[in-house]
Amino acid sequence: MNNVLMRKVVVTNQYQPLAANAAVVSVEVSTPPSNAGPVYFQGDDGSDVPWVPGEWHPFQRVDIAQIKVKGTPGDIVTVVGGTW
Repeated sequence: MNNVLMRKVVVTNQYQPLAANAAVVSVEVSTPPSNAGPVYFQGDDGSDVPWVPGEWHPFQRVDIAQIKVKGTPGDIVTVVGGTW
């Protein structure tokens, strides 16, 4: 059975995961154009990887609990996809 995943994550100035629990899914992650500034994703080496407002990327079969974000408090990241 396939499950749909749609969520909005409100970022803070501290890193937080896109999901509290392990969730292996195929999704599109986006930073809406209405965000005030870039959202920083934590790179595999711990570095800040900036995404500008309006940027999006597809991910296939990833654990979104391992993807961590921070940025301007109140900006958002959207995650849409599912378990297909």
